[in-house]
Amino acid sequence: TGSEYKDMLKVWLAALVPVLKGHPNHLKFLKSVTDFILIARYHSHTETTLRYLQDALHGISRNIHLFLPYRHNQSISKIPKINSLFHYIECIKEMGSADNSDTEVSEATHKNLIKDGYCASNKVDYVPQMLRWETR
Repeated sequence: TGSEYKDMLKVWLAALVPVLKGHPNHLKFLKSVTDFILIARYHSHTETTLRYLQDALHGISRNIHLFLPYRHNQSISKIPKINSLFHYIECIKEMGSADNSDTEVSEATHKNLIKDGYCASNKVDYVPQMLRWETR
C-alpha cells in the first residue's frame, strides 16, 4: 500500500548502505529515486522544486543502467512506473501537483498478473516461466 511504501522510504537508504558498500553509483541511484519521490509528493511546486525534481531525474537516468543485468530482457522500456517518471515534470506544469495521485490500480493489476503467471507455471524454476508468461 502507499503508506507501507512511505514507511519503507524512510529507512531503505540506511538499510541498503551496508549491502551496497563498494557500489556508490547504486546508492546514488537510490538517493535520486528517494529525492524524486519525496519532491514529487509536494503539495505545490515552484520552478526551484521542479529543478530539484529534474536533478533527481537526471540522477536516475545516469545510473538506472546498473540494474539492467537484473532484468531478463536487459530493458526498462516496459516498466510503466519508470517510464512515467520522465513525464512528471510536464504533467505537474500542465495539471498541478501530483500529491494526491497513486498507482494502486496498476499495482493491483500487476499483483494479479504475477499470481496468474505463477499459477500457469509448473512451480519448478517458475521465475523464467512467469516472465515468459507475462510477455505473451
